[in-house]
Amino acid sequence: MTRGYSLDEIQQKLIDVLSDSKTGLSGVEISERLKVNRATMAKYLNVFAAEGLIKQKSAGNINLWFIESGTEKLHFPDDYFHVKEKFLEYLVSGSQNQVYNLVRNCQHSGASISKIISEIMIPAIDSIDDLYLQAKIGKSESKLFRGIISNSIQILNMIPHDSNPKKNVIVISADSQSVPHSHAASCAFGSLGWQVWALGDMSDAIDVMYDLDLQKFLTRIWKQKQGVMVVLVISATDERIKFFSEAVNSVRPKFGKNMHLAIYSRTGKKPSAKAEFVTGDFENAIQWAESISSSALG
Repeated sequence: MTRGYSLDEIQQKLIDVLSDSKTGLSGVEISERLKVNRATMAKYLNVFAAEGLIKQKSAGNINLWFIESGTEKLHFPDDYFHVKEKFLEYLVSGSQNQVYNLVRNCQHSGASISKIISEIMIPAIDSIDDLYLQAKIGKSESKLFRGIISNSIQILNMIPHDSNPKKNVIVISADSQSVPHSHAASCAFGSLGWQVWALGDMSDAIDVMYDLDLQKFLTRIWKQKQGVMVVLVISATDERIKFFSEAVNSVRPKFGKNMHLAIYSRTGKKPSAKAEFVTGDFENAIQWAESISSSALG
């Protein structure tokens, strides 16, 4: 048996013992060092190999296990900045497997998912946007890098979480440029126990009837009006922020005081739209929603 170790603890202990070995270790040696049943350890080794964290090589009649390139010992919260730099380095070099290995390594090393999002993913998205605006990368590279970031967020999304039916959030991307940020926000909220309704790019919903559409949607997903409902609008343009905030504000009276509007503005300036909370900082938006939930739920 595993002596009560969690999967994350097994992974970190495995990285520790393999990092200290220059010649690799057999499954038997790993089992003995971690004091884990051989059959159980074999299953874990196959899981971590499938995730790309470790690899196997044959040495005569023995199969030896090694750390995959890019996998290293990580300790949080100290290593968030280090991982942020490595993530961007692997990303702009197009090293997809190293990017995904790094994300899985963070996940199994005890990093907070919301912190991975705010400290690593969001800065990477913003860096890619800046490189594109400065004409240092083209549209094809921008699309590729954004896709790798999206896949990285999906890796984090695959981790199961319990959700609280009294913590509800709708995440709206008001334009296509803000889609990666909406994916990131949805993942962060989900990791914190929110029920997330991720609507993605809603720019094609801009018409005079959208407030009625939103009202019907809210009536369906929030029938009992339990707990709180936060609508987070993310946009890079003031015009889109204004449209969606007006639509949300027009239906709020029908749903009571526990429905809230927050705007995550990427315009670089304070938008003119009316909302309870407006910020240009991703983590501030998450923290505000958490505080609203805590106040309402006691």
